[in-house]
Amino acid sequence: MTLKIHIDDSAAPYEQVRAQISGQARAGVLPVGYRLPTVRGLAESLGLAANTVAKAYRALEADGVIETRGRNGTFVAAAGSAAEREASLAAQVYAEKVRRLGLTEGDAVAAVRDALRAAYGED
Repeated sequence: MTLKIHIDDSAAPYEQVRAQISGQARAGVLPVGYRLPTVRGLAESLGLAANTVAKAYRALEADGVIETRGRNGTFVAAAGSAAEREASLAAQVYAEKVRRLGLTEGDAVAAVRDALRAAYGED
């Protein structure tokens, strides 16, 4: 696993750690079951505070990308299924809400496209 933290980047260091681990897990660079370094070990190797790495690990665990198995360590989870379930649930809640609000399907889809462009930084 290779991570690089750019201090002059506008993204916070914990977010850089989270995004890089998440991206590597999605791309298969970090396979399901891969054991991640300890919080302290990764913090030391990156020159970060342990709390910074712990925050990234908590966010990754909340996203279903990694799982902590107590004293056995932290591992890459079968994230696709957990992430896909959460996205599906969010989409279902959204669909029900826009229908109650009386939006057309086209307007609802346009709102999603706008939100995704904003979230992913696309013009």
